[in-house]
Amino acid sequence: MIKKFIRSILGKNKKDASSTEPTILSQKQHGIDLQLVSPNAIRVTQTLQEAGFKAFIVGGAVRDLLLSVKPKDFDVATNATPEQVKQLFRRAFIIGRRFQIVHVMFGQELIEVTTFRGASADMAPKDEHGRVLRDNTFGEQHEDAVRRDFTINAMYYDPASQSVLDYHGGIADIRAKTLRIIGEPEARYREDPVRMLRVVRFAAKLKFNIDPASSAPIAVMAPLIDNVPAARVFDEMLKLLMSGHALACLQQLRKQGLHHGLLPLLDVVLEQPLGEKFVTLALANTDARIKQGKPVSPGFLFASLLWHQVLEKWRAYQAAGEYPIPALHLAADDVLNAQTEKLALQRKIASDMRDIWAMQPRFERRTGKAPYKLLEHLRLRAGYDFLLLRCASGEIDAELGDWWTAFMEGDGPEREALLSRKPANSSSAGANPGAGPVAGASANAGPAKKRKRRGGRNRSKTGGGADKPSSDGDA
Repeated sequence: MIKKFIRSILGKNKKDASSTEPTILSQKQHGIDLQLVSPNAIRVTQTLQEAGFKAFIVGGAVRDLLLSVKPKDFDVATNATPEQVKQLFRRAFIIGRRFQIVHVMFGQELIEVTTFRGASADMAPKDEHGRVLRDNTFGEQHEDAVRRDFTINAMYYDPASQSVLDYHGGIADIRAKTLRIIGEPEARYREDPVRMLRVVRFAAKLKFNIDPASSAPIAVMAPLIDNVPAARVFDEMLKLLMSGHALACLQQLRKQGLHHGLLPLLDVVLEQPLGEKFVTLALANTDARIKQGKPVSPGFLFASLLWHQVLEKWRAYQAAGEYPIPALHLAADDVLNAQTEKLALQRKIASDMRDIWAMQPRFERRTGKAPYKLLEHLRLRAGYDFLLLRCASGEIDAELGDWWTAFMEGDGPEREALLSRKPANSSSAGANPGAGPVAGASANAGPAKKRKRRGGRNRSKTGGGADKPSSDGDA
């Protein structure tokens, strides 16, 4: 008894997957600050308990609380069925096919409530690779703990008693900074291959080491991710890239051999100095914005990650004789089509990516009304930030980015002065090295007579209220 108590304090007890009795830790032992817990999550557990059910805050929220980090989301686990949960709350909605859960809404906050899952049923529908397709089997709390993916995510916190129930040595693994899958790793990855991506995300985000037994099968079983619906892979990749530790996550993907097929050619891009610097800057910018609580555009993020693939194909199409602008659109089509098959990129995100890429040649046009027209673009801010990334990485001359910064911040006379200044030759083909100026980048392109008539029609306009660029596309 004394040894068991000491192990629970020092985090040495390792429970096996068949454990039915948890280690129970008091507030003094686990140290969770109740002030970090969402009042709405407490309300949900309290309501369920008052109705005669068991209810606990569970999963990543408990893990973060034990690390003294305020969780972004709160999940609750209970022995109440989804229908019983729904009856207790005014704004509650049952969702899910593979396993039904309840979303309880409090204003903008969503509390996800799941019923304790039973032991994995052998009769549950599976595909030919062993991936569970549908499993609405309910069970006891200890069975639910076995069904969770990692030991550090299999703890239950009761706000009423302020106690933590630990079935699989999660406290010990948190203290040892170890990520360990519950049960036999190969079987767990086969049930749900997305767990391999979750291993990467948590290891990078928490700066934990992956337990060798949990890491060993990943390289061999990585192809199983191809059998997962593209929408689920996309959701997990988005969580990974918007975790605030995107660069560390991608490095961990490569380390575990999981990058192939998810972002084709990413490994090659990161081995090229120019591509590596560009991607590193883009991910560092994303991580910084997330840590500052600023919004991040998924379209901007994916446009950055895939830009050098577009750039490579853009050059190839031009080398084959295609005009620059059509070549850019063809390159974008190729890259997006390849990615959509793997990641199920949403139409809105793909549209944003196209806009960002298509704007890049337009930044080269610094005469006449072209800059004013570009100021009216709804995605201007994202395109401009993308341009600055290209300048910072050395892909194009920084003079172009400086000019646009001055133009966007300047008033009417300052903008006219910039337009009258002859642009330095900043490798107009910076987006298109070795291929000559981008089509449409020169004020001399096209018949002068027609251009003069267009200017005459627009002479009374000064940019159509474009003094302040739209921030809708802010990355």
